[in-house]
Order: sequence, then C-alpha cells, then structure tokens
Amino acid sequence: MGRTLGSFEQLVLLAILRVGEGGYGVPVQEEIERVTGRDVAPGALYRALDRLEERGLVTSGTGEPTPERGGRRRRTLAVTSEGARELADSLAAVRGMADGLDARIRSLAEKA
Repeated sequence: MGRTLGSFEQLVLLAILRVGEGGYGVPVQEEIERVTGRDVAPGALYRALDRLEERGLVTSGTGEPTPERGGRRRRTLAVTSEGARELADSLAAVRGMADGLDARIRSLAEKA
C-alpha cells in the first residue's frame, strides 16, 4: 500500500466514482457537498486533484468546451486502477478500525 489517503482524498476519489467517467471538478465538488454537507472550496479540491494525479491515482483529460461563446474546455477526471486499489485499502483500514465501536461512538457523541 502506498502513502495513506487522507479523508478528503477519500471523499474526492469516491465523488469521482459517483459522478462517473467524464466527470469534472464542479460536479465532484457538488457531490461531496451534497453527500457530506461539507462546504468544499474549489482551490482545495483542485489541489487535492493535482496531488492525486501526481501519485497516479487519478487521470485527467480535456473534455469538450462548454456551449457558451468562448466556453472553456473541462478537465475530465477518472480514478485509475491504482487509485481504486488505494481507496479500497484505505476504506478497509477505516472499517477495520471502526469495527465494533458504533455503540461506543454514539455513547460518546451523546455526552457532548
């Protein structure tokens, strides 16, 4: 297993998979916000995408320009097989650490 994925990197990879092939930054950002309720700054997302691409976990390409006059081409995203392996390993580690702790976590959360 490579360097451990951070929680935000996990969310980014999961969102790319949810959005599907040919997805790009805005839908990925919106998917993270929709599912987690967490605001995502575009700069943070694109820095994470750059890191993931440098590590070979994500690939990007250039999509068609937007229909507006002078529309920009979109940076399309895909999770690589290495990215999928690291994500699977990372999620398995989190699940393993959390296994059997649901009741304890809920109990501690209720005290707050």
